[in-house]
Amino acid sequence: MGLLSRLTATIKAKISKLLDMFEDPRETLDYSYKRQLELQQEIKKGIANVVTSKKRLEHQKTKLESSVNSLNEQAREAVAVNRDDLATLALERKKQMMNQIEALSTQIQDMKLEQDRLMDMDKRLATKVEIFRSQKETIKAQYSAAEAKVRITEATAGIGEEMADVGFAVQRAMDKTEEMQARSEALDELIEQGVIQEFGTDKTRVEMELEKIKDEADIKRELEIMKQEVKR
Repeated sequence: MGLLSRLTATIKAKISKLLDMFEDPRETLDYSYKRQLELQQEIKKGIANVVTSKKRLEHQKTKLESSVNSLNEQAREAVAVNRDDLATLALERKKQMMNQIEALSTQIQDMKLEQDRLMDMDKRLATKVEIFRSQKETIKAQYSAAEAKVRITEATAGIGEEMADVGFAVQRAMDKTEEMQARSEALDELIEQGVIQEFGTDKTRVEMELEKIKDEADIKRELEIMKQEVKR
């Protein structure tokens, strides 16, 4: 596969994926239903046009038939007054109109067949449209239900993940608390044993205790001296 072919295939795949993201099957079904209704209206409009044309031809045929009767009467009157020339002229005109009436009859019959064909198509399409409408509403309801179920499942999964995070945070806090308490107890024990010094002094606990004993002895000795001086 050449570079251009791969690029074309990749672009088509991206576009298809993008269209899938934005496509809503319910909107697609509604649009298809709308197009079928528009087609049904077009057929009804065609039926109306055919019926109108047929009526126009029938009206024209009626006028010609009336004219044929008049010409036939004129020919009789011409024969009655021995005007065969006029009678022949009237009959020739009558013959022409009869030919036109025959042609109109054929056209009217064709129009009637076309009208019947369109009306049959309209009935069959109406049945299909109604079946499609019913299927469309069923599919839309099923899709909406499935969509709602997916959202609920996603929301439930989200809550589960959050609860898992909360549980992990609590466990970590408990572990750190236990660790801190253990360190505190260890430090107290080390200070108690004189292994390490208390904060703020560079003396060990033993040295501090010795200094305390010495200070107390100095104070007691000084106090005795002061008492003896007072007695004098």
